[in-house]
Amino acid sequence: MALNFANNNSLSAITSLPASISGGGMTLISTQTASSSSTISFTSGIDSTYDEYVFKFINIHPQNDQAGFEFQGSTDGGSNYNVTITSSTFKAHHDEADSATSLNYDGDDDQAQGTAFQNLSHKNQIGNDNDQHYSGILRIFNPSSSVFVKHFISQGVESHYADYIINTFFAGYFNTTSPINAFQFKMHSGNIDAGVIKLYGVS
Repeated sequence: MALNFANNNSLSAITSLPASISGGGMTLISTQTASSSSTISFTSGIDSTYDEYVFKFINIHPQNDQAGFEFQGSTDGGSNYNVTITSSTFKAHHDEADSATSLNYDGDDDQAQGTAFQNLSHKNQIGNDNDQHYSGILRIFNPSSSVFVKHFISQGVESHYADYIINTFFAGYFNTTSPINAFQFKMHSGNIDAGVIKLYGVS
């Protein structure tokens, strides 16, 4: 069998990969922009096409001060958002005055077989000043499986209403073997005043 070697000239001429080679890239499925929105729902594009889906949250600004950003899944296309969740969370924070820091597990933000909306930010702590918001990433694995529960991992950063920066880490699973085909996002109180949510499929 002959061995093929690439040089700089041949690499510069490559414009696409053969179909048999996966690039492992992210495909943008949809984008939604909040404007005083009570909820933002993704009810299409979540199926067996991809084994992993990623939501990106960009400058999620709450209407109310001391707000929390949260989500839930649906097994019926968005008619109900009440899938059973078990989750865990920890957070790190640091204030602007360099006088308070912490790194700890946060039992107020997790669930044990609960059906409520799951926090993605520290509970009811995002400020609504013009320069305060939440940004982060949520990864959901194989939501269309009819065999396994659905794991998720998120990491976010938020501007605390009292001038802290908080780095939040959440993980958990939807305790259902039914396919999850829709997700909804909202603030714990008030509307999502502004912000962008993007949904990607990962190949």
